[in-house]
Amino acid sequence: MWLLITCTLVTTLYATTITIANVSLPQIQGALSASPDQVAWVITANLIATALTIPLAGWLSARFGRRRTIIWGVAGFAGATLMCGLSTSLTELIFWRVLQSCFGSPLTPIAQSLVIDNFTGDKRSRALAIYSMGVSVPPTLAPLLGGYVSQEFSWHWVFFILIPIAMLALIGAITAIKPDPPIKERKKLDWTGFLSLSVCVACIQLMLDRGERAEWFDSPEIIIECGLAVLAGWVFVTHCLTTDRPFMDLRLLRERNFLLGIGIATIFGMLFVTPMVLMPSMLQQLRDVPEFTIGMLIAARGAGTIASMVFMIFIANNWNPKLLFLIGFGLHTYAGLEMTHFEQNVSLAEVAWAMGIQGLGVGWLWVPMSLVIFSNLDPRRSAEGASLFHFVRSVGSSFYISASIVVVFHTQKMSYGELVQWINPFNRRLGYDSVMGGFSTDSAAGLAGIAGEVSRQATTIGYVNAFHLFLWTSMLVYPLIALIVWPPTGYRPQS
Repeated sequence: MWLLITCTLVTTLYATTITIANVSLPQIQGALSASPDQVAWVITANLIATALTIPLAGWLSARFGRRRTIIWGVAGFAGATLMCGLSTSLTELIFWRVLQSCFGSPLTPIAQSLVIDNFTGDKRSRALAIYSMGVSVPPTLAPLLGGYVSQEFSWHWVFFILIPIAMLALIGAITAIKPDPPIKERKKLDWTGFLSLSVCVACIQLMLDRGERAEWFDSPEIIIECGLAVLAGWVFVTHCLTTDRPFMDLRLLRERNFLLGIGIATIFGMLFVTPMVLMPSMLQQLRDVPEFTIGMLIAARGAGTIASMVFMIFIANNWNPKLLFLIGFGLHTYAGLEMTHFEQNVSLAEVAWAMGIQGLGVGWLWVPMSLVIFSNLDPRRSAEGASLFHFVRSVGSSFYISASIVVVFHTQKMSYGELVQWINPFNRRLGYDSVMGGFSTDSAAGLAGIAGEVSRQATTIGYVNAFHLFLWTSMLVYPLIALIVWPPTGYRPQS
C-alpha cells in the first residue's frame, strides 16, 4: 500500500505542474513585465520539455534503476520548483520550468511501471484505479488551488505549495520502494534517436505555436521548422527500425492491443487537458471572470473525475475495458456537443456542467487504457511501454492545445472580417434602435463600442469552432475501440 501511495504522490508532482500555473499567467505577465506571447512560454516550454524527456524513462530505469531515478528525480523537481518560485525574471522562470519538467516527467512512466509490476492479477485493476487519481485529478484541481493562492498571496506561492508534496514523495521513495537488483549492463543512450526525436517534436511545437502570428509558410522561420521536423522525423523512424537498441522501440507497436491502446491514448491526450486551457481563456476574454471563479468551474471537472474513479475502484475487475472506453469517450462526446452550443453569455452553471461531464469521462478511461496497453506486453519491457504511452499522451496534449488555439485565432480573424463588413453607413438596418441595441454610429465612442462587440462576437465564434474540433476528435476513437481483442492472450515470447 505504501508503494502505491508513493507512486501516486510521485505522479501527482508531474501532473500538477502542467496546469497549476495556467490561471496565474496574467499575474505573472504583469509582475515580470512580459507580453502575452512571451508569458505563454511558461506553459509552452514546460510542454516541450515534458514531451522530450518522458521517453527517457526507459533508458533511465535500465541505466540507473527505478528507485534511484525516482529519488533523484523528485529531489531535482523540488529544487527546480523552489527556484521557479524565487525567479525574478521571465527568462529565469522559463529556465527553471524546463528543468522542472526534465526532472519530473520521466517519473510518471517509471512509477506506473512499478505499480504494474508489483500488482498482478485482480489486484492490478484496483491499484491502477487508485494510482490513476494521481494522474488525472491533480491537473483538474491545480487551477483552483493556483487561482486561490495567486489571488490571496502571489504567483510565487503557486510553486512553493508543491514543495511539501515533493518532500513527502521523496520520503516515500526512500522508504517504500525496494532497491533495484544489481545492473549487469549499463545501457547506453541512443543519442541519434533521442536528438532526432527532440528536434522533430520541438520544431512541430514551435511551428504550431508561432505559425498563426508568423503567417505560416510566408515566414522563413516556419519553413525551416517544418523542414527540420520532416527530416528529423524521418531520421528517427528509420533509425529506430534498423538499430538493435533504439531510444524508443517502435517494434513494440507490432502487438495489436498495444498499438490500439497507444492510438487511444493519443486521442485521449488531445481531449484530456484542452478544455482546461480553452475555458479559462474564453471566460477571461469574454466575461472577465475572476481567477478563483474559473478555478471553481474547473474543480467541477475534478469532482466528476473523482466520482468516476472511486466507482472504478469497485467495478474495474468486472467490466470489459471496451465498455469502459465507450462510456468514457461517450461522455467526452456529449461534453463536446454541449460546448459547441456555448455563446458569449453562457451561464457559469452550463460551463460547470460541461466540465463536470468531461471530468466524469476522464475517470472511466485511465484504467482500461493501462489494462489494454499492457495486456500482452512483455513484463520486462513495461517501463518502455509506459514511456511510449505517456509520450504520445503528452505530445497529443501539447500539439492539440496549440492546434486548438490556432483554430481560435484564425477563425476569429476570419469571423471579424465577415462581421465588420456589415458595419457601414450604407446598411439601413443600423438606423433602427431595435437593431443597434444601445450602440451608436454618431460618435467615436459609439463606433469603438461597436468594434468591441464585433471583436467579442468573433472571439466567441473562434472558441466555438475549437469546441467543434474537440467534438469531432472524440469520435475518432470508436473504430479503434472496436478492434481491441479482449480477453487478452497474454504475453507470448517470439519464437
